[in-house]
Amino acid sequence: MVPEFQGWAGPRMASARKERAEEGRVTTYDDRASLTDLTATVERVRDAVEGVIEGKPEVVRLSLTVLLAEGHLLIEDVPGVGKTMLAKTLARSIDCSVRRIQFTPDLLPSDITGVSIWDQQRKDFEFKPGAIFAQIVIGDEINRASPKTQSALLESMEERQVTIDGQTYELPSPFMVVATQNPVEMEGTYPLPEAQRDRFMARVSVGYPSVEAELQMLDVHGGVSPLEDMQPVAHAHDIVKLIDAVRGVHVADPVRRYAVDLVSATRTHPDLRLGASPRATLHLLRAAKAAAALSGREYALPDDVQALAVAVLAHRLLPTAQAQLNRRTSEQVVQEILQRTPVPAAQQRQHDFGGLGRGTQPYGQQPPRRL
Repeated sequence: MVPEFQGWAGPRMASARKERAEEGRVTTYDDRASLTDLTATVERVRDAVEGVIEGKPEVVRLSLTVLLAEGHLLIEDVPGVGKTMLAKTLARSIDCSVRRIQFTPDLLPSDITGVSIWDQQRKDFEFKPGAIFAQIVIGDEINRASPKTQSALLESMEERQVTIDGQTYELPSPFMVVATQNPVEMEGTYPLPEAQRDRFMARVSVGYPSVEAELQMLDVHGGVSPLEDMQPVAHAHDIVKLIDAVRGVHVADPVRRYAVDLVSATRTHPDLRLGASPRATLHLLRAAKAAAALSGREYALPDDVQALAVAVLAHRLLPTAQAQLNRRTSEQVVQEILQRTPVPAAQQRQHDFGGLGRGTQPYGQQPPRRL
């Protein structure tokens, strides 16, 4: 019988469910002061990452949004624009365990998940955890590994656990996979299957920097890499508290309906042969709640859903052959759906306020007493 792994797996099944229930507890208005203090943690992480990734504040913000929404991030762009640097900087800014996996064609699934090895002295199997047992996992050039190896990430990304030889091991919290891939290089690569892409909450492209940002990059990175002297500015337990706070962000029924309408429209669009899944709806809602918290609000707005729709939905969609001939991209289709889908109108105007937890709800009834 395989012994229970006591590393990152922690307590097993029943105890893990108890911990998850405790993490989902309601945050009351009495916690406003502490929540306001926690937003300062996000600012420190953002400043640290932007100090390394020059001129890309929107990319940094999306990365933090995915982290607080308990999602996974896919960074897709041409070589040399800082994909791996962004992943490393985000991981190093937080004081938590970090493992980097360089995906190659000869990488095995057991290299990721771990393997049970026979111990001659104990006369029993001993589980050796793989690289997935970390809080921030960087998957560099994920599309270079075979589909069999890519599939080793499916269970861990969705259920935050790993099953080896009939034994289930819980992954640490927070847990986030940041994967990079090159969309233009085809030789020696394996395109991510639809099931794998659907596990990523959002896809982001770093893009080329502006002239000013590139000049500043030469000053900052021209000598020593800023990553060498970078120190963590937040602890893992701070991120867990922030995630707990994001769960309590209120989403009114009209905003929920708006998110569902956007996703449903992708399933009937004539230019798409595969629309977004119900998981995409859930990811869009969670990301909108995280974006609202980053903006200092205790409730989500349609603007939060709109701002994240392309990043959350586009990479899950498959255009038809005719749309590809017409050079119609998934991003263009999502933008068209955003223009055609009616936006819910606010019933009341919110009062201007600074910080969390004050103001009038602009979408119907007041929320329950949380965050």
